[in-house]
Amino acid sequence: MKEVRILEIKQSVFADNDRQAEELRKELREKGVFLLNLMSSPGAGKTTTLMRTIEVLKDVFKIGVMEADIDSDVDARTISQSGAKVIQLHTGGMCHLDAGMTRQGLEGLETGDVELAILENVGNLVCPAEFDTGASKNAMILSVPEGDDKPLKYPLMFSVCDVVLINKTDVLPCFDFDMEKCREYIRMRNPKAKVIPICAKTGEGIEEWTDWLKEEVRAWRDKKADKRID
Repeated sequence: MKEVRILEIKQSVFADNDRQAEELRKELREKGVFLLNLMSSPGAGKTTTLMRTIEVLKDVFKIGVMEADIDSDVDARTISQSGAKVIQLHTGGMCHLDAGMTRQGLEGLETGDVELAILENVGNLVCPAEFDTGASKNAMILSVPEGDDKPLKYPLMFSVCDVVLINKTDVLPCFDFDMEKCREYIRMRNPKAKVIPICAKTGEGIEEWTDWLKEEVRAWRDKKADKRID
């Protein structure tokens, strides 16, 4: 009988992606480009929220959007109506983007004239959370119809996000959704995450969200300036 070899894997299978993500973040900081990774389940309102966001910030920052989907260009066509620079990314069946794929998208977007790049990740609460895209900040949208218990069911997604937008607040009376319980569940997973209730349809909460984003973009660009001084 042949000897059985046992190989102990001591390095994370995500290690190479994590390294690429850090390199990408460093390059983006040097260029002064802020990359936002926006995640959610399908139908939570990513594209509608993006349209509202662009409407508020288009005169503040030069914005570029990468729309990631398994197929179709429906969302990219919608975003193109906002006047923002947009590119469609097809993942070839993959349910997420990793750092290498994000880099390809940024190259296609040609970010030389972009200050705020937004990646609308594939609609999924599992895979996108597992891969560092090299983003400056991670945001996710949880819609009221999905239920207030999602932070308990999808812990990684909520733990990697810097901000959680609770969307579709206009339908709160129609659903058994407890906002305070949801906030509590999010804090259990990520005490540092900022929680902002919004309604992308009516515009409720969008100002608070865009103010947060403006501060983060400017802080990111200030880090670039500080590095030059050093």
